[in-house]
Amino acid sequence: MATVDECRQALERLAEQMSGTDGAQRGQLIDRTLACRLTDLDVDFRGRLANGTLTDIEEAADPKAKIKLTTTSDDLVALMGGQLSFASAWASGRLKVDASVFDLLKLRALI
Repeated sequence: MATVDECRQALERLAEQMSGTDGAQRGQLIDRTLACRLTDLDVDFRGRLANGTLTDIEEAADPKAKIKLTTTSDDLVALMGGQLSFASAWASGRLKVDASVFDLLKLRALI
């Protein structure tokens, strides 16, 4: 099981990946709230996707988030480290995503 700090670092890596993505692609996800629930740690993170960049990451729940991810700490670290693909994690149920189809497709392209 990954630690809370390792999960925070994984989300910060996601933010770095997003900021390095092509500007046109980043701009397609504008102003969305994102929440990530880690079921094995009973911890929530939230942040804001603005112009396709993840900012304001903090340890807190956001039940009104437009994009909600639910996974385990190990799977989050594997996703952000490149050992687990978004599509296979989602298809196998290791990652649950509650978002519009449009946001899901754009998020998948950014991760």
